[in-house]
Amino acid sequence: MISNMEYSLLTSESVTEGHPDKVCDQISDGVLDEIVRQDPMARVACEAFISVGFVIVGGEITTSAHIDVPSITRGILKEIGYTSEIYGFNYKTCGVLNAIGKQSPDIAQGVDVGGAGDQGMMIGYACKETKELMPLPIMQSHRMCQKLAELRKNNTLSYLGPDGKSQATVEYKMGVPQRVDSVIVSSQHTEEILDSTGERITRDAIDEIIDKVVKDVIDPELLDKDTKYYVNPTGKFVVGGPQSDTGMTGRKIVVDTYGGLVPHGGGAFSGKDSTKVDRSAAYAARYVAKNVVASGVAERCAVSLAYAIGVPEPTAVMVNTFGTGKMKDIDIVGLVRKHFDLTPKSIIETLDLRRPIFRKTAAYGHFGRNDPDFTWERTDVAEDIAKSAGI
Repeated sequence: MISNMEYSLLTSESVTEGHPDKVCDQISDGVLDEIVRQDPMARVACEAFISVGFVIVGGEITTSAHIDVPSITRGILKEIGYTSEIYGFNYKTCGVLNAIGKQSPDIAQGVDVGGAGDQGMMIGYACKETKELMPLPIMQSHRMCQKLAELRKNNTLSYLGPDGKSQATVEYKMGVPQRVDSVIVSSQHTEEILDSTGERITRDAIDEIIDKVVKDVIDPELLDKDTKYYVNPTGKFVVGGPQSDTGMTGRKIVVDTYGGLVPHGGGAFSGKDSTKVDRSAAYAARYVAKNVVASGVAERCAVSLAYAIGVPEPTAVMVNTFGTGKMKDIDIVGLVRKHFDLTPKSIIETLDLRRPIFRKTAAYGHFGRNDPDFTWERTDVAEDIAKSAGI
């Protein structure tokens, strides 16, 4: 949670695309993308479960599209890197069970007329800590995991496996980042980098990962002699991926958003079409918060939206600028209502969400991404908000 204490430590984590939970998120969104590619009006709620040697893909889907779930699943596993038994899972030999049904007609009758696909609360956030207007710890964690994947795939660190995690703890003073206090990088690997005991990776491997992963992505001005580095702190990580841990869609919701620095509404994103406000309204909340911060109205902004199933208008719109606003939070709510139509129908149209763009969101965060398909990252309303606020 954001703190204005004189000193505080804030921590966020990320996971690589080969983490079992993230594998499931990507399978769910891969199925969604293929359906939306054929049938943009489809209703999709797709979830996956992965364990040793098999994947279950289930959910409620209503569509005219014809898709090959096993082929989609195996293709994603291959792209991630589960191509050999050396990592405990092989896309060629694993089992894939299709357990998909249809969406309830009781839900459909409310959504068909433009209402929200479910009740719930969604939260968006933006701040000026990074150029992406995202919290620093989560961006550092994502970049370390992306770097792990990059070095694995280009064979710079050929001993790395698909599964991995990172974590960054940043020291703040009066809400402003000062330095990185500690960093954790844990990555699956082959036995070739174990020391003579067979229980720990070598010092050379540790130093290589610190140099090529941590120090490559974190601003050196934020690292000092007191920064603590933990690389595979248990000693080794040979057995990983689905061989060591089951995975499920939707279990990394804080990794997907802001790293725990603000509250989370509770709903997962992956596998859900854009009529589900768990996803589309969370994107809209980020869009609103980012434009408020980009306008100069506030240094930090959290936007909370609430919906009732089948009802188009949000039941609540709330803003918290943590004392950084140039006007009262309640007055910023008025600006939000003036400049944004937050009905599901308008959100879908404004952010162009009936496209097959979702699998790329399913790893390394849904926010703070420099990709034109991430339409909720635009700041095209900021100037209008500034004018209305008299800035």
